[in-house]
Amino acid sequence: MDTGAKTSALHVENIVELGHGHVSFNVVLNRKTRRLVHVKARIRRRGRVKSSNGHYSTRIFVATELTIGEIERTVEFSLVDRATMIHRILLGRSALEGILVDVKRRYCHDKPRKRTSHRTGRA
Repeated sequence: MDTGAKTSALHVENIVELGHGHVSFNVVLNRKTRRLVHVKARIRRRGRVKSSNGHYSTRIFVATELTIGEIERTVEFSLVDRATMIHRILLGRSALEGILVDVKRRYCHDKPRKRTSHRTGRA
């Protein structure tokens, strides 16, 4: 995971606009095994984003639930190809608002407990 930008970004592949304000894409869960999850989501908005190399692009944003420890919130993610980046997800300042990031520590939370409700691949 990467931090630092204002908005959050998620590495996805095969972005296809479906019409009627929806998009489909693949989230790569494991690069080595090519384990993917196919997701269909409502487009929340489109926004102009400045990448780390200084170039601007217009991206599609979707919203999903983010859980960090005991904190749960709805976060917007831009959909982008981050294949050349070390981290497939970037959590922006807006997603991390009110959360202290201790860069000296790793794996500060236990693995999440299994949920009892059925979860789908929808964002």
